[in-house]
Amino acid sequence: MSVFSPSEPFSAPRAARPLRLGTLVLLRWLAIVGQLASVLIVHFGLGYRLPLFECLVLIFASITINTGLLIRYGPGHRPNARLAFYQLAYDCVQLGGLLYLTGGLGNPFALLLLAPVSVSASTLPSRETLLLVALVTIIATLLALYHQPMPWDSAVPFSPHPLYLLGVWTAILCGVGFIAGYINKVAHEARQLADALTVTELALSRQQQLSALDGLAAAAAHELGTPLATIALAAKEVRRDASDADLAADLDLILEQVARCRAILGKLRSLKPSGADIFEDVSLSDVIAELAKPHEASAAGAGKTITITRSDFGGKEPVILRDVGLLYGLGNLIENAVQFAQATVTIGAGWDHKRAVITITDDGPGFAPELLSRLGEPFLTSRWREKGDGDPRDPDGAGGLGLGVFIAKTLLERTGANLRFFNAKPTGHACVEISWPRATLEARQDDERGGRKVPDRDGFDL
Repeated sequence: MSVFSPSEPFSAPRAARPLRLGTLVLLRWLAIVGQLASVLIVHFGLGYRLPLFECLVLIFASITINTGLLIRYGPGHRPNARLAFYQLAYDCVQLGGLLYLTGGLGNPFALLLLAPVSVSASTLPSRETLLLVALVTIIATLLALYHQPMPWDSAVPFSPHPLYLLGVWTAILCGVGFIAGYINKVAHEARQLADALTVTELALSRQQQLSALDGLAAAAAHELGTPLATIALAAKEVRRDASDADLAADLDLILEQVARCRAILGKLRSLKPSGADIFEDVSLSDVIAELAKPHEASAAGAGKTITITRSDFGGKEPVILRDVGLLYGLGNLIENAVQFAQATVTIGAGWDHKRAVITITDDGPGFAPELLSRLGEPFLTSRWREKGDGDPRDPDGAGGLGLGVFIAKTLLERTGANLRFFNAKPTGHACVEISWPRATLEARQDDERGGRKVPDRDGFDL
């Protein structure tokens, strides 16, 4: 697998299906009722003869389509742009057929050709709206040239003057163009405002998560400090008097893990870089080697190996600011990979002129398919809760809280990174891809040296 596999650029989701099928069907039912009432009133009420059978066939076709759509999809379905366009195009054609049978553009109901265009301009993309405008133009032109006589008194036949029909044709085309342009512009601005509000809400939610994470880290460091000190003191006193070799080894292990917990809590007390380290800038491959080194001994003891690779696709090797959050996040992901790997963990660094990428891959069972799309959410864990279930990370079966990946992902995203979780092979091999735009890395370094706070991707100061 290539270490450097470019991800698709981030884009905000678009409302591609904004109109419910029930709305389109309801509008068509209203049109059917109006058409049926008009035809029957003109034919039977006013006594003007028209091709009643042909008109009823066109109206019945709309009834059949409406019923079929409701049975096939249901009123709550949101059709894609193509299906919605086909329905509106049918409405135009069906209305054009009725107008052809009842006088063409001389029929005052020719104005209703504007209705499908207004619906399309407010809900569908510009491409579909332009196609519908072209279709209405063709229908209006054909109706101006070819149509049956308008239902009227046979003793006094009514035949609109060609100049009048030209005026109606021009008015319909102008109305179609104005409605399509104006409504489309207004709807587009409304969608932009809604999208901006959505993005703002997401950004504020993300900032709240970051603030909560800082508070959680500080609270954990404060609350766990005293119990760890008590455990260390008690373990040292027992170790001093221990004569059994196995007991002494267990106590040494306890003291070692307590020291490790203290070091982790020390990092969590401040998630911001101090800016005082003369070695605060480190190359991409060096930071990988530095983070992998503490895990090499434990991996070797379990019969596992850690392999580091480099892939240069152009440009100088990126330099990463030695950020506590960044180091902790990467270290957590590497630790997870070592715990789950069967024999090998591969850590790759790749870069080109635009991006820098770190990939962490293990040859273990991979991410569970049902959890893959939710990785990075808090309190999401696949750790075994019962003893004896064979958790590769904890033979004693102690379950985790599901915060490790969430914290790592949040801290890394805070530095401007994008994370992607996937399985490298159908049989497993979990892989995490962490990528940064080079411009983001360089901006962070320049801002830190200038003494300014570093904005994250959402524009908030860190």
